[in-house]
Amino acid sequence: MEPLDIANKIREKFPLDVADITGFRDQVFVSVKAERITDMCRYLYEDPDVSMNFLADLCGVDYPDRKFRFEVIYNLYSIKHNHRIILKALIPEDNPTVDSVVPIWNGANWHEREACDMYGIIFNGHPDLRRILMPDDWEGFPLRKDYPLKGKEGAEYRGFEELKELHTHDKEWNIS
Repeated sequence: MEPLDIANKIREKFPLDVADITGFRDQVFVSVKAERITDMCRYLYEDPDVSMNFLADLCGVDYPDRKFRFEVIYNLYSIKHNHRIILKALIPEDNPTVDSVVPIWNGANWHEREACDMYGIIFNGHPDLRRILMPDDWEGFPLRKDYPLKGKEGAEYRGFEELKELHTHDKEWNIS
């Protein structure tokens, strides 16, 4: 089955929840309402003709000037049928939440934690939604486009001085 055929099956099954279908270089992207993402993912997982049994990747994206500032991208693949589709859950800035797909693909666990840690997107129903990359006391979400490039003034993390000491020879060793 071709990716566009899969996208049309999604639109047929969830006609009010598909915002857009686009393609680029043999890849098809289906933009959907975040409220129905788990229903769509479960459908794609359970439908024997589609059988999306592998979540290849899940990540967050920040578009600060859009109505739906955030997207969660689900790169789905069928090992059985050797086809793929990419879903984009559209998420507003004022309520950056979406339901977890960990009950469908357990491998989504760490991907969702990373998107939460870096973008502040909350995954409802996630079994252990705590920081995975940043220290527990870190403030803010570093991959948001409005995050200060140098961090907050005077808010360096605890190990900063030790890290600076480790890099004292960078110029001497021509590392930059």
